[in-house]
Amino acid sequence: MPEHTFRLNGEQVTVDVADDVRVLWVLRDLLGVTGPKYGCGINVCKACTSHINGKAFNPCSVSVGDIAAEDEITTIEGLPDTVDAELHPMQQAWLDQDVAQCGYCQPGQIMAAVALVRRAAAGGRQITEADLDSIRNICRCGTYFRIREAIKAGAEKM
Repeated sequence: MPEHTFRLNGEQVTVDVADDVRVLWVLRDLLGVTGPKYGCGINVCKACTSHINGKAFNPCSVSVGDIAAEDEITTIEGLPDTVDAELHPMQQAWLDQDVAQCGYCQPGQIMAAVALVRRAAAGGRQITEADLDSIRNICRCGTYFRIREAIKAGAEKM
């Protein structure tokens, strides 16, 4: 089988796996990174949302063969390291706003929120209600109001 090398949460990793295996399975089954969750496998629920080169992506819909050696994948486990802290400000906002019920979708929600806030900041603006409406991560518990409040609070500290 081919070897695939990329950066994961700041460290270079190499896996021996077929090109068509989805990145989510490489992360979870081969590398033991369980933050990104399997929800649908077809890029709809977005429970697996992580970052590739700082942008949100859904590893359930990307084959490991599409990942280059210079690509940096960040999962919820590596998010605090991006700000050299125990918790990323968005993670702290999630706790402060008491967002989670079951918690299954929360890693993906947080990763999507961080990417959204970074995009807005790169454009020199604050997040808007329209930005919040653009997040398509599904929460079966329905904590959307608290998710939105946490994103606003986290954005203020990022």
